[in-house]
Amino acid sequence: METGPESRMKNENEVTTVDAPVKQTPVAEGPSTPVLETRALSKRFGELEAVADLDLRVGPSETYCLLGPNGAGKTTTIHLFLGFLSPTSGSVHVMGLDVADEPLKSKRHLAYVPEQVMLYRNLSGLENLAYFAALGGKESLSPDRLTGILVEAGLQKEAIHSRVSEYSKGMRQKVGIAIAIAKEADALLLDEPTSGLDPKASNEFSELLERLKERNVAVLMATHDLFRAKESGTRIGIMRYGRLVAEMTTDEIGHVDLERIYLDHMHD
Repeated sequence: METGPESRMKNENEVTTVDAPVKQTPVAEGPSTPVLETRALSKRFGELEAVADLDLRVGPSETYCLLGPNGAGKTTTIHLFLGFLSPTSGSVHVMGLDVADEPLKSKRHLAYVPEQVMLYRNLSGLENLAYFAALGGKESLSPDRLTGILVEAGLQKEAIHSRVSEYSKGMRQKVGIAIAIAKEADALLLDEPTSGLDPKASNEFSELLERLKERNVAVLMATHDLFRAKESGTRIGIMRYGRLVAEMTTDEIGHVDLERIYLDHMHD
């Protein structure tokens, strides 16, 4: 949903200085045919290094969770995939396309749900979906099909024709997922999608990710939520000072182990 008003929002807090050495952990090998990939990716803002020599690969049906504190480089990485920012060095690829060389083609494969989904408040959920689906080249979808997509995304039937101004954050997130489903995107980029959601809404969001996994969608999610990363992710990467300092599969660790590993890497 890169064409919506929310897609132009950028988090200026993603940049931080490096005052201490970062512990390095060998990372696991990623998928052989990635949907999303970075190669020695770096992004600098003057003397500040937001992303440093990042090698990342996310394959079909995989949910990759990027964990890290504010300023770790998570949002910057997502903005590089979206083409909002240009790499200082290295490259970003979507379905094998270099984002810098083919920005429009690469965007066709992506859907984006930011922390705050900015929909048109005076339109209903159905009207918002129809509008964004048309922008994504899916103007032929019928109202019945669009309604079915909203239900599939978990939006209550009685809310479909209500104005978005009456929606909770969780309901807006579901419309965002519906837009990704309608677009038939190969990859979904999520920036802190469960921030501010209650436990029930967070669990419903995890269920939506499972449905996308069944559609072979690759998901890259930036999050602070260790519990949700363990529950929803297939792989987890920990970022600090723009570097990927640890990577693991979720089936090889428990919640306590993940918390311990995370906190260990947060110490200088």
